[in-house]
Amino acid sequence: MMARENTKKGQGENGFSNFKVELWKYQGEMGALIPLLQSAQGTYGYIPESAIDHISEVVGIPAADIYGVITFYSQFRLKPMGKNIIKICDGTACHVNASTAILRTVEDELKVNGDETTEDGLFTLQKVACLGCCSLSPVIMINDETHGKLTPKKVTKLLKEYRENCNE
Repeated sequence: MMARENTKKGQGENGFSNFKVELWKYQGEMGALIPLLQSAQGTYGYIPESAIDHISEVVGIPAADIYGVITFYSQFRLKPMGKNIIKICDGTACHVNASTAILRTVEDELKVNGDETTEDGLFTLQKVACLGCCSLSPVIMINDETHGKLTPKKVTKLLKEYRENCNE
C-alpha cells in the first residue's frame, strides 16, 4: 500500500522521483533553500518530514533550521490541506459586518481553529485579510465558490451541504 500512496502527485516508489530532480538542480548552490521548499510543497501539497531531511542533506543546513524557515513563512505548510479550502475574509467590510461570528461558527462546526485541517481531511480553514468582495460582506470562499451576506445560520447550512456532497 505504501508504494501505491507514494505514486500520487508524480512521486515514484521512494516518494521523491520528481522532487529529487529538483534537489539535484540546486546541489551546492547558495540560496537554494526557499526554491527547494517551494518545490517540495508543489510536489506534495505540503512539506513532509522526509523532504526536509533530504533538503537538509543537499543544502547542508540542519533540519531544525529548515523548520525555522518553514514556520517563519506563511506560504509553507507542514500538514496536508483538506479537500475543501475555506477562506474567511477578515477585511474591514467583513469585520464590521460580523466576520468574527462567522469564523467562530465555522470553527465550532468543524472543530478546528484558524489554519487547521479537520481530522477527516475534508476542510482546511484559513483566515485571510481580504477576498475583494466587500459588497457581499461577510463573505467566505470554499474552494473557488464565493458565499456572501452570511449569517451563522447560513454558514452552518452551507457547511452541512458541503459535507453531504463529500460523502456522496
